[in-house]
Amino acid sequence: MRIALALTVTLLTFALLMMLIRIKMRQHKDLVNRMEYFSGTAVRLRQQELRGVRTAVVAKDRFREFVRRAGLFVQRLQHRGNSMDFKMQQADWPLLGSEFEVMLAIFGAICAVIALAATLEPLMALLAFAGGVLAGLLFLNIYIKRRQKAFTTQLGDMLTMVANALRAGFSFMQAFELIAREMDAPIGREVQKVVNEVNLGATLETAFENMQKRVDSPDFELVVTAVLIQRQVGGNLAQILDTISETIQERIRMRREVMALTAQGRMSGIVLGILPIALGAFLATVSPEYMRPLFEEPMGRMAIVIAIIMEIIGFVVIRKIVDIKV
Repeated sequence: MRIALALTVTLLTFALLMMLIRIKMRQHKDLVNRMEYFSGTAVRLRQQELRGVRTAVVAKDRFREFVRRAGLFVQRLQHRGNSMDFKMQQADWPLLGSEFEVMLAIFGAICAVIALAATLEPLMALLAFAGGVLAGLLFLNIYIKRRQKAFTTQLGDMLTMVANALRAGFSFMQAFELIAREMDAPIGREVQKVVNEVNLGATLETAFENMQKRVDSPDFELVVTAVLIQRQVGGNLAQILDTISETIQERIRMRREVMALTAQGRMSGIVLGILPIALGAFLATVSPEYMRPLFEEPMGRMAIVIAIIMEIIGFVVIRKIVDIKV
């Protein structure tokens, strides 16, 4: 009963944090749209969205203000560059890296309090805190990977649209503005950032380099190289983009074939990794006396540590075997 209650409270807390992130993302999007409107780059798009007035809940405003101030305090304490800021850019979340770190600490503290209330063991509370922080970081990395994968999937269609726009008489930047308006996120958002940087005075090369760092796509790196070379030596850019688009589409098809062929191995790794944990949780719930020596005896704790290490090694080995680069 305690385990179920702890899991329920943890899930509700995580859902609340994600809801706050989404609220801040919507506010950030409204601010970007207003800036684009007054700078003339949006060409009066989505005017009806700017008329809507959103009323925030006072408690949520206070929580966001607390997170913001705590994040600024953490940022002042740091004397090195915060790579978490860059991860926020990769995830397209309107948060500072220090703000996200504060939210991780809050989530970890909540997990620790729940674990302490459920088990009355300080060690379990410490492990729950570490687990909550690691779970937040894992979620962030998975979100970034999925966003980068979605970007690569949309890249072929984007190149086709740019090539057709160039043939229709558009300039390269006009074609990019068309992509920013017509295509969905993540590629529409990333292209819009490039357009904004160029409008604010950055060179196209710098804007492309920043975009490549955010999306971390070898396919897009090929596009950047081709476009920059074409701007220096000339050539038919539309034809070049068509060729690159065909190459990228073929790569995507091959990746999907590889994913289908390695699905069994990947699923085996997931099942083998989850099965011991699920079995241990089941036995601890059904027969606590049977599992108690594992947690109370020194040899039992050592066996748990060795089992965890071997589980991690096995999972990593299986992932390396089925991870075929295309």
